[in-house]
Amino acid sequence: MALAALAALMSGLSAGCGGGAVPAAREAALPASPTATQPTGDRPLAGRTVVLDPGHNGGNAAHPEEINRQVDVINGRKACNTTGTRTDDGYPEHAFTWDVAARLKPILEGMGAKVVLTRPDDKGVGPCVTERAAIGNEARADAVLSIHGDGAAPGGHGFHVITPGLLPGHNDKVIKPSRRLGRDIRDAYRAGTGMPYATYTARDGLQSRTDLGGLNLSKRPAVFIECGNMRNEGDAAKMSDGAFRQRMATALAAGLKRYLT
Repeated sequence: MALAALAALMSGLSAGCGGGAVPAAREAALPASPTATQPTGDRPLAGRTVVLDPGHNGGNAAHPEEINRQVDVINGRKACNTTGTRTDDGYPEHAFTWDVAARLKPILEGMGAKVVLTRPDDKGVGPCVTERAAIGNEARADAVLSIHGDGAAPGGHGFHVITPGLLPGHNDKVIKPSRRLGRDIRDAYRAGTGMPYATYTARDGLQSRTDLGGLNLSKRPAVFIECGNMRNEGDAAKMSDGAFRQRMATALAAGLKRYLT
């Protein structure tokens, strides 16, 4: 499927299937905010494009040959995608991330943003991390948010935000805006959910990494959020609750609004 058509499809919550050929990521100069639509008081994100990347996908586990395919992430090769983790009660990460993204999308659209999803549902396979990054690049996103749940040791709890580490000559222009995006997401998420910073990794809820293809290949400001540890009983209870996932989505919207305005 052509990337332009895929991006158009994913701007809505219509049915479809992720995957397909991996398009080349196209670099665009920063900033690249549209000017045709001006923000107003009730539509503060008018003219802004946000790409939401709900981690993993519901069909990944049934297609290991596809998701285990190795792809280039600039500083090495990694699996196209993974199955993700799950709570001890069986609530899968791919369903969690899809639900949060589906709740977050209309909040952002209500503020005037154009929202593009990297997958159209929770039934498909992939897309690969390379294609997810390319969707953000092609959309000339003002912000890219990849949503995840962690699978750490059960004794650790809390959330953290991951920002891209520097790969000279590849992502130099997005390091600073991505760090600002990360701080705004972190602050809003903590305030809106009451969840603490992760006790088992990162520092003050922030971590920089160069081993994540979705961040390495992004030419737009991009961050990952590990919304909690799905293997921790307390975090899992929150992440399995629809009302709390709505709080998460509302908090993430607040962070994106803070960054984009």
